[in-house]
Amino acid sequence: MTFSDILSYATVGNPVSKKIGEMFKDNANASSTVKTVVKATAGVVEKPLQSLPPLWSLLGRNKTIVKIAGLSGAAAVIIGAIGSHSHFNGPEEQDNKLLFETANRFHFFHSIVLLSAPIAKYPVVTGSLIGIGTLLFSGALYYRAFSGKSLVKMMAPFGGTCLIMGWLTFML
Repeated sequence: MTFSDILSYATVGNPVSKKIGEMFKDNANASSTVKTVVKATAGVVEKPLQSLPPLWSLLGRNKTIVKIAGLSGAAAVIIGAIGSHSHFNGPEEQDNKLLFETANRFHFFHSIVLLSAPIAKYPVVTGSLIGIGTLLFSGALYYRAFSGKSLVKMMAPFGGTCLIMGWLTFML
């Protein structure tokens, strides 16, 4: 069996891919049938199904939030790289490593969430809560992990509360 045989089976030759292909083919046939019926019975002019507009047109004046999300995501990757090559201070080195991993995971996930803030009903409120929450929560854990000092540990619960409130604003 050659590599091209394996690739062909993995992409289109396996039973799952075949079933998905059949579903798309059936959907395409159903769509043309519906269009024909609509034309024949109602005399309605056929309009092609329009796709969603690009993200930038949905944002309006909230492009800054997406730019901040990009900066936050880049910072999460950079800090993650630094942390993965660092030796953590203090006798609780393993605890510091776990703190760092938690901070970095929350930082990265909430950078991605920040990208969706412009679609919330109150994007500035949502973006501000997610951004401030990420800064306070992840920042406090980063500081504690890298320095071994718990000077700012009380900032993490405030950051977590902001993150929770930011998530809840999507429900408005």
